[in-house]
Amino acid sequence: MGVMNKFLWLLIGIFTLPLGMLRAEPLEPGKDAPKLTVMTHEGKQLDLAEIYEQGPTLVYFYPKADTPGCTAQACNIRDHFESVKEAGITVIGVSADGIVNQKAFAEKYELPFTLVPDPNKRLGKAFGVDDIMGKVFKRQTFLVVDGKIVWRDLSAEPKSQAQDAIAALQDYQHSHQG
Repeated sequence: MGVMNKFLWLLIGIFTLPLGMLRAEPLEPGKDAPKLTVMTHEGKQLDLAEIYEQGPTLVYFYPKADTPGCTAQACNIRDHFESVKEAGITVIGVSADGIVNQKAFAEKYELPFTLVPDPNKRLGKAFGVDDIMGKVFKRQTFLVVDGKIVWRDLSAEPKSQAQDAIAALQDYQHSHQG
Protein backbone atom coordinates (compact mmCIF):
# COMPACT_ATOMS: atom_id res chain seq x y z
CA MET A 1 0.00 0.00 0.00
CA GLY A 2 1.45 3.31 -1.04
CA VAL A 3 2.01 6.26 1.27
CA MET A 4 -0.89 8.09 -0.36
CA ASN A 5 -3.30 5.18 0.26
CA LYS A 6 -2.22 4.93 3.90
CA PHE A 7 -2.73 8.65 4.27
CA LEU A 8 -6.23 8.46 2.75
CA TRP A 9 -7.22 5.58 5.07
CA LEU A 10 -5.90 7.56 8.03
CA LEU A 11 -7.98 10.58 7.03
CA ILE A 12 -11.10 8.43 6.55
CA GLY A 13 -10.56 6.95 10.00
CA ILE A 14 -10.04 10.32 11.63
CA PHE A 15 -13.20 11.80 10.12
CA THR A 16 -15.53 8.82 10.51
CA LEU A 17 -14.57 7.66 14.01
CA PRO A 18 -16.03 10.74 15.71
CA LEU A 19 -19.35 10.19 13.93
CA GLY A 20 -19.78 6.85 15.66
CA MET A 21 -18.71 8.34 18.95
CA LEU A 22 -21.33 11.10 18.66
CA ARG A 23 -24.21 8.63 18.44
CA ALA A 24 -26.04 8.66 21.74
CA GLU A 25 -27.03 5.44 23.42
CA PRO A 26 -30.58 5.25 24.78
CA LEU A 27 -30.67 5.57 28.56
CA GLU A 28 -30.51 2.24 30.33
CA PRO A 29 -32.61 1.09 33.28
CA GLY A 30 -31.15 2.46 36.52
CA LYS A 31 -30.11 5.77 34.96
CA ASP A 32 -31.64 9.09 36.01
CA ALA A 33 -34.37 10.27 33.67
CA PRO A 34 -33.80 13.71 32.15
CA LYS A 35 -35.36 16.44 34.24
CA LEU A 36 -35.94 19.11 31.62
CA THR A 37 -38.70 21.66 31.30
CA VAL A 38 -40.40 21.29 27.94
CA MET A 39 -43.32 22.80 26.03
CA THR A 40 -46.51 20.77 25.54
CA HIS A 41 -48.79 20.60 22.51
CA GLU A 42 -51.04 23.04 24.39
CA GLY A 43 -48.24 25.61 24.68
CA LYS A 44 -47.75 25.05 28.42
CA GLN A 45 -44.47 24.50 30.26
CA LEU A 46 -44.04 20.99 31.65
CA ASP A 47 -41.41 20.29 34.32
CA LEU A 48 -40.52 16.62 33.94
CA ALA A 49 -38.99 16.44 37.43
CA GLU A 50 -42.38 17.40 38.87
CA ILE A 51 -44.15 14.83 36.70
CA TYR A 52 -41.78 12.07 37.85
CA GLU A 53 -42.50 12.96 41.48
CA GLN A 54 -46.22 12.33 40.88
CA GLY A 55 -45.70 8.66 39.96
CA PRO A 56 -44.71 6.33 37.13
CA THR A 57 -44.27 8.11 33.80
CA LEU A 58 -44.26 6.62 30.33
CA VAL A 59 -42.20 8.75 27.94
CA TYR A 60 -42.62 7.43 24.44
CA PHE A 61 -40.91 8.73 21.32
CA TYR A 62 -42.50 8.30 17.92
CA PRO A 63 -41.42 9.28 14.41
CA LYS A 64 -44.19 11.55 13.11
CA ALA A 65 -47.66 12.66 14.16
CA ASP A 66 -50.62 11.39 12.15
CA THR A 67 -48.77 8.63 10.31
CA PRO A 68 -50.07 5.04 10.42
CA GLY A 69 -47.72 3.50 13.01
CA CYS A 70 -47.67 6.58 15.22
CA THR A 71 -51.44 6.87 15.10
CA ALA A 72 -51.80 3.19 16.01
CA GLN A 73 -49.45 3.71 18.97
CA ALA A 74 -51.21 6.83 20.24
CA CYS A 75 -54.66 5.31 19.76
CA ASN A 76 -53.62 2.13 21.56
CA ILE A 77 -52.71 4.24 24.59
CA ARG A 78 -55.92 6.27 24.20
CA ASP A 79 -58.09 3.14 23.92
CA HIS A 80 -56.50 1.63 27.04
CA PHE A 81 -56.12 4.90 28.92
CA GLU A 82 -58.37 3.88 31.82
CA SER A 83 -56.10 0.89 32.50
CA VAL A 84 -53.02 3.09 32.13
CA LYS A 85 -54.47 5.58 34.65
CA GLU A 86 -55.47 2.78 37.03
CA ALA A 87 -51.85 1.61 36.95
CA GLY A 88 -50.89 5.16 37.98
CA ILE A 89 -48.97 5.92 34.79
CA THR A 90 -48.70 9.43 33.36
CA VAL A 91 -48.13 9.39 29.59
CA ILE A 92 -46.00 11.80 27.58
CA GLY A 93 -45.64 11.33 23.82
CA VAL A 94 -42.71 13.01 22.07
CA SER A 95 -41.92 13.59 18.40
CA ALA A 96 -39.84 16.04 16.43
CA ASP A 97 -43.03 17.60 15.04
CA GLY A 98 -43.77 21.23 15.82
CA ILE A 99 -46.48 22.41 18.16
CA VAL A 100 -49.08 22.93 15.40
CA ASN A 101 -48.80 19.32 14.18
CA GLN A 102 -48.76 17.92 17.72
CA LYS A 103 -51.84 19.91 18.70
CA ALA A 104 -53.72 18.85 15.54
CA PHE A 105 -52.74 15.20 16.17
CA ALA A 106 -53.97 15.32 19.77
CA GLU A 107 -57.26 16.94 18.75
CA LYS A 108 -57.93 14.73 15.72
CA TYR A 109 -57.56 11.51 17.71
CA GLU A 110 -58.82 12.89 21.05
CA LEU A 111 -55.65 11.90 22.84
CA PRO A 112 -56.12 12.20 26.62
CA PHE A 113 -52.42 12.64 27.39
CA THR A 114 -49.67 15.18 26.87
CA LEU A 115 -47.67 15.46 23.67
CA VAL A 116 -44.34 17.24 23.52
CA PRO A 117 -43.14 18.87 20.31
CA ASP A 118 -39.37 18.43 20.18
CA PRO A 119 -38.28 19.85 16.82
CA ASN A 120 -34.78 20.64 18.11
CA LYS A 121 -34.61 17.09 19.57
CA ARG A 122 -33.44 18.36 22.97
CA LEU A 123 -35.54 15.87 24.94
CA GLY A 124 -34.78 13.06 22.50
CA LYS A 125 -31.05 13.69 22.86
CA ALA A 126 -31.35 13.76 26.65
CA PHE A 127 -32.95 10.28 26.56
CA GLY A 128 -30.40 9.14 23.95
CA VAL A 129 -33.12 8.35 21.43
CA ASP A 130 -31.86 7.54 17.96
CA ASP A 131 -33.19 9.46 15.04
CA ILE A 132 -33.75 8.45 11.45
CA MET A 133 -31.62 10.45 9.00
CA GLY A 134 -31.55 13.35 11.47
CA LYS A 135 -35.24 14.07 10.92
CA VAL A 136 -37.52 11.91 13.06
CA PHE A 137 -37.14 9.82 16.21
CA LYS A 138 -37.07 6.07 16.22
CA ARG A 139 -39.95 4.49 18.12
CA GLN A 140 -38.53 4.07 21.63
CA THR A 141 -40.22 4.01 25.02
CA PHE A 142 -39.06 4.61 28.59
CA LEU A 143 -40.81 3.98 31.88
CA VAL A 144 -39.69 6.27 34.70
CA VAL A 145 -40.30 5.50 38.38
CA ASP A 146 -38.97 7.76 41.14
CA GLY A 147 -36.95 9.70 38.57
CA LYS A 148 -35.13 6.60 37.26
CA ILE A 149 -35.50 4.65 34.05
CA VAL A 150 -36.87 1.25 35.09
CA TRP A 151 -37.73 -0.15 31.65
CA ARG A 152 -37.11 0.72 28.05
CA ASP A 153 -38.33 -0.67 24.78
CA LEU A 154 -36.04 0.25 21.90
CA SER A 155 -38.41 -1.07 19.24
CA ALA A 156 -41.80 -0.33 20.78
CA GLU A 157 -44.78 -2.17 19.33
CA PRO A 158 -47.43 0.42 18.38
CA LYS A 159 -50.47 -1.83 18.79
CA SER A 160 -49.60 -2.95 22.33
CA GLN A 161 -47.83 0.09 23.79
CA ALA A 162 -50.26 0.54 26.70
CA GLN A 163 -50.30 -3.14 27.62
CA ASP A 164 -46.50 -3.38 27.38
CA ALA A 165 -46.04 -0.38 29.68
CA ILE A 166 -48.51 -1.68 32.26
CA ALA A 167 -46.85 -5.12 32.23
CA ALA A 168 -43.41 -3.52 32.62
CA LEU A 169 -44.59 -1.48 35.61
CA GLN A 170 -46.17 -4.56 37.21
CA ASP A 171 -42.96 -6.55 36.68
CA TYR A 172 -40.93 -3.72 38.21
CA GLN A 173 -43.27 -3.43 41.22
CA HIS A 174 -43.21 -7.20 41.83
CA SER A 175 -39.43 -7.31 41.68
CA HIS A 176 -39.10 -4.36 44.10
CA GLN A 177 -41.55 -5.40 46.81
CA GLY A 178 -40.57 -5.80 50.30
